[in-house]
Amino acid sequence: MSSSTKFWMIEDAPTPVATFSHATERDGWVFVTGQMPTTPGDDDAPLPEGIEAQTRRVMDNLIIVLKGMGLGLQDVVAVRAFLTEFKRDYDAMNVLYASYFEPGKLPARTCIGVTGLACDALVEIDFIARRPAAA
Repeated sequence: MSSSTKFWMIEDAPTPVATFSHATERDGWVFVTGQMPTTPGDDDAPLPEGIEAQTRRVMDNLIIVLKGMGLGLQDVVAVRAFLTEFKRDYDAMNVLYASYFEPGKLPARTCIGVTGLACDALVEIDFIARRPAAA
């Protein structure tokens, strides 16, 4: 594999809310920028209401980025989740989050309570993935 870094901007993914690439890749390691619960193709759409709807939108946005790189959730090895209302939203976020992965095959994860997120979101999630070795 090449040791140069590739900077990914995925056409169907949401518009970045700051100055970043949707993902970077080096030596098969993929670092997907934290996604917000924004709507792809509609920068002016309001955020979904509630932690379940926002978690679903964030996970779907992350899947769009992975798919645009030829990857899927099975390639995710680590996750960081950020919640602005940790005590209130942790359990509900976990239930929805876990539904996206095959049972018994959850990536490593850290979940952090924060005082605020971009766009006044309730949740932000980022991924580290590993591209499968070529056969």
